[in-house]
This record gives sequence, C-alpha cells and structure tokens, in this order.
Amino acid sequence: MTVMDQDHVFKELKFYFRNGDQWVINHDEFTDLWISRVTTSYGRIKGGRMQEIHPCKSFKADINPEADHASTDDINTGSLEMGMFGRATKYQDIERCALIFEDDQEDAEIYFPFKNKDISGLDNIYQTSYISKKNGHLYIVIDQDKTVFDQYPDA
Repeated sequence: MTVMDQDHVFKELKFYFRNGDQWVINHDEFTDLWISRVTTSYGRIKGGRMQEIHPCKSFKADINPEADHASTDDINTGSLEMGMFGRATKYQDIERCALIFEDDQEDAEIYFPFKNKDISGLDNIYQTSYISKKNGHLYIVIDQDKTVFDQYPDA
C-alpha cells in the first residue's frame, strides 16, 4: 500500500452545537481550515460511559458565504431565520466536528477546547467568530490563547 492509498480525502465537515443543531459544510466552501494537535484521550461525554475521544488544541476556519445554509432537519427554525453565519456569531456553542471523508472511510470526530462562559454551560469562552464586511466570509477560531482577530487580522 502506498502513502497515497492511506490518505483521507476530506469531503465535508459537520459542526455539532451544544443545543443539538448541526451544520454540514462542503470542502469547497472553506477558504482556510486548520485543526491542530489532535490527540487521543479517554473521557466521559455528558456523564456517559468512558470512551475514546479526539480533542484538538486549536481550530480555525475561513468559510465562504456560499456555506451560509443548513438543512431544516439539522437545526431549529430560529437558526434558519438568522442563517448559519448569524448563528455562529450570536452563539459560541460549537462543541465538536466530524470530518467526513470520501470513499466511505470512517468519520473523524474531533472535540474543540471548551470552557463554559457562564452557568448555562452553552457558550464557549474559547470560541470567537466574525463575519467580514470586506468579503462576507465567516471566520471562526476556537483556541485557549488566540481569538479570531489574532488569527485573521485582515478580515
């Protein structure tokens, strides 16, 4: 088997929000995507059984305006009205993502750094999002040390 045979070809990314909403974005709708230092850990998710999880150190994305859509089965009607870009800037509750690969390869589920902003436990103090007035792109950064304005200063 060659190295090329082992490559995962990324097709889509699915965001999972803490309130149960989901958002699928096609590979072509990203201008930039960076997920750094994905590791393997074991932990309980929402008090469930101990399981293998894959947290990352940092996440950043530059998403084209064409991605500002969602399936009505994936999100609540309030999110449909404001659009996914509006939802991502109003609420900081992206919990994890799944990388969906071509050729029916197993999805890779990755958890983002998360610290509750308040006692409700929904919003993440580490997530910052911004819609650029210059190009209409959505910029998202989930990082303990950097914000969307640190990572994308020209947005």
